[in-house]
Amino acid sequence: MRTFLLQGPQVRELPGWPEALPADGFVWVALEQAEFEARQGDVQAALQRLCGAALVDLHVSDLLNPALPSTFDSTERYDLLVFRRLAQAAAAEPPSEPQAGGARKRQRGGMPVLRRIDTRPVGLVRFDRLLLTVHPTACGILDAYAARLLGLSGLPQHEAREPGRSAPVRAMPSSPADLMLRLVGQMVDAYLELRRELTRQLDHWQAELLNPRTRFSNWSSLLDARLALHQLDEISEDQRVALLDWTAALADWPAPDTPAARRERELLQVRSRDVLEHIERVVHHVRRLEQSAETAVQIHFSAQSHRTNDIMRTLTVLTAIFLPLNLIAGIFGMNFEFIPLLHVRAGFWLALVGMGVTAAGLSVYFWRKRYLERGR
Repeated sequence: MRTFLLQGPQVRELPGWPEALPADGFVWVALEQAEFEARQGDVQAALQRLCGAALVDLHVSDLLNPALPSTFDSTERYDLLVFRRLAQAAAAEPPSEPQAGGARKRQRGGMPVLRRIDTRPVGLVRFDRLLLTVHPTACGILDAYAARLLGLSGLPQHEAREPGRSAPVRAMPSSPADLMLRLVGQMVDAYLELRRELTRQLDHWQAELLNPRTRFSNWSSLLDARLALHQLDEISEDQRVALLDWTAALADWPAPDTPAARRERELLQVRSRDVLEHIERVVHHVRRLEQSAETAVQIHFSAQSHRTNDIMRTLTVLTAIFLPLNLIAGIFGMNFEFIPLLHVRAGFWLALVGMGVTAAGLSVYFWRKRYLERGR
C-alpha cells in the first residue's frame, strides 16, 4: 500500500493510513488487488473512520473482479470508476486471469504488439477528500504517476508541465476527481501509443497484400490483428460509456457557491471532455484500421481474381489460336488414300505455311480485340 498526502504544490508519502483527512488537500491511497482482498476489513474500517462511509459489498466485488469491463457507478458518498488499462510487457504480468464462464483467455500469437493487447482493471473510488485506487500486481500506472507527483512536488506552478504538453498547467491535482481523471488519461495515452504500432504493422501488411510480386502468407497474423482491433473497439466503447456516465454524474453535482469552486468544477469538466475526446480518437482510429485492413484484404483478392482472369484469358486465346492448327494436322493425319497435297513434293511446306498464316491471322485478330493485351 502507498499513501500520499497532497496539499497545494506539496506531496508527501505517508507510511500508512492518515489519522484524519486534511482540511486543505486530500489523500491518495493505492493498493494492489491482492492486498486489497487480504485487508478488506482494515480498508473498510479506515474508510468508515476517515470518510464516514465504507464500500458496499457489490463494489468490493467489482474491485476484485479481473474480468469486469470499464464501468462507472456512484452512491451518495462516493463514486466508483473501473477502467481497464493495457497490461505491461508479457513477462512482467501474471498469467491471464480466467474469463467469465471459467475459460482462460487465449494467448495471442503473431506480431509482438498483439500480445500487448491484454488489459487489467484499475478501480478508482473517489471520496470528497480521499481517492482510493486498486491496481493489478506490479502496476506501471501507479509507479509512474507516483514518481511524477513526487518529482513535481515543490515546483512553482509556472514551471510545472505535464508530459506531452507545451503550455504550463496546474502541477498538482487539486482534488481526488482531478487525480482520478489524470490517472485515466494516462491509461488512455497507452492505447494511443498502441494504435500507432498497429498502424505501422497494418500498413506493412497492406503493402504486401497489394504487391502483385509477393505471396502473402501471414493470414493467421492478420486474423489475429483483426480480432485484436475488435477487442480494442469493445474496450474503448466500454471506456467511453463509463466516462459519459461520469460526466453526467459530474453535471448533477450541487452548484458550487464560490468562484474558486466554480473554477474547479469547470476544470474538471474540461479534463473530463479531454479524456473522453482521447477515447473517441482511439475508437475512431481503431475502426478506421479495421476498415482499412478489410479493404486491403478485399483488394488483394480482387487483384488475385483479376490476375487469374488474365491468365485464363491468355490460355483461352492460345487455345483458340492452336485449335485450327490441330484441325489441319488432324485432317492430314487421316488414313485416306487420296488426300490433296499428300503426294505433292511441296505439300508439307504448303500446309505449314497455311498453318502459320492461320495462326498469325488469329493472333492479329485477337490482338486488335485486346484479348492479348497485358493486364495492368
